[in-house]
Amino acid sequence: ITCHQHFNKYIIQWISKQFYSFNSITMNDHNYYTSKTYGPTDPMSKDLWVNVDQMDKEKVKIHGILSNTHRQAARVNLSFDFPFYGHFLRDLTVATGGFIYTGDVVHRMLTATQYIAPLMANFDPSVSRNSTVIYFDNGTALVVQWDHVHLQDSYNLGSFTFQATLHSDGRIVFAYKEIPIEVAQISSVNHPVKVGLSDAFVVVHRIQQIPNVRRRTIYEYHRVELTKTKITNSTAVEMMPLPTCLQFTSCSSCISSQINFNCSWCHRLRRCSSGFDRHRQDWVDNSCPDETKDKSCDIINTTQLYPFTTTLVAKTTGRSRGETTTARASLSTSLSPTSVPTEGKTTNVCPKAENSNYSAERKGTHPLHTGLILGILMVMLIMAATVLVTVYIYHHPTSAASLFFIERRPSRWPAMKFRRGSGHPAYAEVEPVGQEKEGFIESEQC
Repeated sequence: ITCHQHFNKYIIQWISKQFYSFNSITMNDHNYYTSKTYGPTDPMSKDLWVNVDQMDKEKVKIHGILSNTHRQAARVNLSFDFPFYGHFLRDLTVATGGFIYTGDVVHRMLTATQYIAPLMANFDPSVSRNSTVIYFDNGTALVVQWDHVHLQDSYNLGSFTFQATLHSDGRIVFAYKEIPIEVAQISSVNHPVKVGLSDAFVVVHRIQQIPNVRRRTIYEYHRVELTKTKITNSTAVEMMPLPTCLQFTSCSSCISSQINFNCSWCHRLRRCSSGFDRHRQDWVDNSCPDETKDKSCDIINTTQLYPFTTTLVAKTTGRSRGETTTARASLSTSLSPTSVPTEGKTTNVCPKAENSNYSAERKGTHPLHTGLILGILMVMLIMAATVLVTVYIYHHPTSAASLFFIERRPSRWPAMKFRRGSGHPAYAEVEPVGQEKEGFIESEQC
């Protein structure tokens, strides 16, 4: 009897443990987001599922192209600002592969980064008439539902029905209605299988050897990977955004912030950042990393310390090239000896010097003119040598020098493109037009 009681107690404890571990709310902290996973018996999993059939028929849209093609993506405009990793987005790209692309630069490898993926896989809505891609925007939330979609390489496994809801407060909900197999068993040979979020920043590099050609490199700075084993029928995942540096709009609130990031204020851009977000190129081009070494807001009061200065600064920052043009007006000649910081640079303004210093300055002008003349002579010699070499190559096309330059002419230089491997499928129909080179670099996870 004692053995029988212990056996029953052990069985009850084991069943309770399995039931609790499967149905309890799992919480995770991902620096930028906190996630909660609700089991199939939890009431929240049913509440988080949005029944599109009960929504306003005029606002529910079935995308005809996405519902009948494979590896297609289409742009969807939002009626509200959606905060994603601290950035406000107004348009997204919905893909047939069970994910939403959030990047501005549309390229072949949409599955690499900058995505919201409730279940990224090799779905092909064109293999079944019942497969549709539906989206619904009510002004405060966007619901995208992949309804009865099948895997292209495993049609017999059954259909999948799941959705992603993006709320105006930044909250993201993944809800699952039909998941016929374990997500871990879905093949990733022809398409990546991912569940989670990702964001990156794009850096544009000019190639000096080839005019009018730029290379875009994508750096992934953070990724949220959810547990695939908890994605089953009638489950849901809720992700809440955490505070980021981008939400602070003043220097004092930025440097005194108590969040998970090391926030710094850039006076040139008037922006608070940790240095790793979508504005990374502007942050570096404006020397913000050097400026933020001294965490102080005193530089803001320079205009109050020197009210008699008449400095006019006009700055235009290019969105893709990061070019900055700064115009400065002349300062008054009646200033006292001091230094005025302008746009991160120090311009020394001094009064008339004494006679001894003035004579020394005149003596130093002679070596300056000598160096300038030598520099002009060197440039002229180089130009003459270039002309002679060009004439020689033109009249002797079979010489070694001619063959050397012919083999290395720009039209024969190889173009760097994305690796088109099995794990990185190409969404070719959204490839941008123009001569641009692309690359992808995955940085360390934050």
